[in-house]
Amino acid sequence: MAQRILSDILIDQGLLTRDQYDQAVEKHRQLKKDQRLQDMLVQLNLISEKQLAKALSEQWQVPFVDLQENPPDPTFVKRLAPDVAMRLKCVPIGHRNGRLALAMRDPLDIYAVDEVRLITAEDVEPYFASFEEILAVITGQHNTGARLDETLDRMMKDMDGTAEVVVADSQDEDIGADQLREMSNEAPIISLANLIIQRGVQDKASDLHIEPGRTQVRVRYRIDGILHDAMVLPKKVQAQLISRLKIMADMDIAQKRAPQDGRISRNISGKQFDFRVSTLPGVNGEKVVLRVLDKSALTLGLQKLGFLPEMLEQFEMLFRRSYGIILVTGPTGSGKSTTLYSVLSRINTGEKNILTIEDPVEYQLEGITQVQVNNAAGLSFAAGLRTMMRQDPNIIMVGEIRDAETATTAIEAALTGHLVLATLHTNDAPGAVTRFIDMGIEPFLVASAMIGVLAQRLLRTIDPRCKENYTPPQDAIRRLGLNIAESEDITFSRGAGCDFCKGTGYRGRVGVYEMMLLQDNLRDLILKRCSTHELRRAAIEGGMSTLKDDALQKVLLGITTLEESARVLYSE
Repeated sequence: MAQRILSDILIDQGLLTRDQYDQAVEKHRQLKKDQRLQDMLVQLNLISEKQLAKALSEQWQVPFVDLQENPPDPTFVKRLAPDVAMRLKCVPIGHRNGRLALAMRDPLDIYAVDEVRLITAEDVEPYFASFEEILAVITGQHNTGARLDETLDRMMKDMDGTAEVVVADSQDEDIGADQLREMSNEAPIISLANLIIQRGVQDKASDLHIEPGRTQVRVRYRIDGILHDAMVLPKKVQAQLISRLKIMADMDIAQKRAPQDGRISRNISGKQFDFRVSTLPGVNGEKVVLRVLDKSALTLGLQKLGFLPEMLEQFEMLFRRSYGIILVTGPTGSGKSTTLYSVLSRINTGEKNILTIEDPVEYQLEGITQVQVNNAAGLSFAAGLRTMMRQDPNIIMVGEIRDAETATTAIEAALTGHLVLATLHTNDAPGAVTRFIDMGIEPFLVASAMIGVLAQRLLRTIDPRCKENYTPPQDAIRRLGLNIAESEDITFSRGAGCDFCKGTGYRGRVGVYEMMLLQDNLRDLILKRCSTHELRRAAIEGGMSTLKDDALQKVLLGITTLEESARVLYSE
């Protein structure tokens, strides 16, 4: 039988359109990296790891195994040491046809097959499997829920009969730091803290919330911008768990009445994660929030963030300029910092002196000098910027422009031949201009220094595992302003809900953007102190695609849903 082409299999299965595949090919060509095209399809959220594995299984006529639906026997999993399994990207799952069945990311890797054959002294039968599921089996994450229950049961047994450890908030002050440290170093507490963090990473949470209540402790994860209840813990573990997290973050466990900040670094499933930890004293005890910082996200590039080709080209043209100020705007949690870090990763070639001033420094980038704001020591955004001007910079990144002094210094840096990247809190791109003027910056300075503004939001993307197509009602199409005849068919997509997405129909998020380039007509309007809506109208007439336009494009491409874009954008 002739081998089928992978693209034809994906298109025949309805997982890709020809246009989507052609776009992926073009982006793969532009990147010119040693990356397989099939991996690019996953990175662009066009297909899932599992769908890719199934398609490759059909292409190469090698059977596929679903490790989520058919969890392997742990006795077979243990036949390969975790580091070996991680290196070879495979895991033994049982006996089939008289051979050792081996779930592999790449069953065509004959060297990996031979190594497993030597280690186990058995003939091997390879199977395709999702790499995500292989990692979950290797790290034991496929059974995290059961392990958590076992840990809690064991902890409750260990604590039976020790009334002094059963702590409500009113008793917290009676426990000394030495006793808390000893209690938080017990094995069950360590396991509980690690499992909370591990499960949060596994569920792709951006924030982990540990919230003490009057009678219990609630753990919630923010996944794709929405908070979800993860578990409820007995009140008696509160003091030890919070103390354990504070020890991991190098905080003062004796200080419970003042907020604290710290940082945790962990290697989970072969990836390095940092966690920014913050405590806040409440009436029921200290609330702890861990912000998950995935360093690998910065290496994916701007293409992964959701830019459509035309807008990406415009944005790249901006940050290739040698001077001027580029602003990225949006509310808190809209991905502004990730966008700027991705830009820095792209332009960090070693030929330019790049400096950043941030509060806090979230990701540490090699080859870039990053400065942490320290107001207590007199190092504010404005003061740091003034010092940076004497450090021979080419590019300066300002974590956030909050006041007139910082805005003035950033404008001066841009006018003296430096490229300045900064974030600002405004609802749209034209609003950044009026915000600067409201801060007291003269319009002629804004018009001279500003070269572009990118406004952005994050929308949840449809889970490809349960993605389905449907025909929207005509009134919904008319409300969107689409010029489509009633006889013409139009198809939208949505997630039906599955175990992987916890029934939501969504998995992951993608950016939606509007890019305002400062052209001569806009500069004239700025000098006249025109209002935001006049700037917006002129920018749209000049070809600016709005946030809603970009969101609609991603709805039509089947990346997100009409309901999600309405929730985030149309309610503003």
